[in-house]
Amino acid sequence: MDAPRWLTEEEQEAWMALVSVLVRLPAALDRQLQRDAGISHFEYQVLAMLSTSPERTMRMSDLAETADGSLSRLSHVVSRLEKRGWIRRSPDPADGRYTLATLTEGGWDKVVASAPGHVEAVRDFVIDPLTKPQVRQLRDIGRRILNTVDPDGSCPGSPAGR
Repeated sequence: MDAPRWLTEEEQEAWMALVSVLVRLPAALDRQLQRDAGISHFEYQVLAMLSTSPERTMRMSDLAETADGSLSRLSHVVSRLEKRGWIRRSPDPADGRYTLATLTEGGWDKVVASAPGHVEAVRDFVIDPLTKPQVRQLRDIGRRILNTVDPDGSCPGSPAGR
């Protein structure tokens, strides 16, 4: 059996910095959206994904995969968003075994109203602290890592999914 390939000190520092970002950034984005829009980051992602889909509609199973949430979690979130009038569920006319989630006009209005604050938070937390070359490096690094963890390209922004 091969010996473990332990991280060097520099690699360990890079890994810990990434882990810290992965833990802290979603929480910071969630706080901003809760405060300014009254929705969670996951709810915003669901609404935003539907807003960019053809006819603002996706199969629930595809939406769950794209949002990286279980179908059960997504179903609970969509139920809340449905009660607010932002999403409508219906059977898929092409295959009744599937359920479609459709962004309503009210849901569209919610995304449009929430997006400026979310984009400002993304700028504050991620883009503005970096130089233009660092933003390009971040994009390239993110794509390389994403290619290894999402080789099928199911995640938005995945180079394999383009």
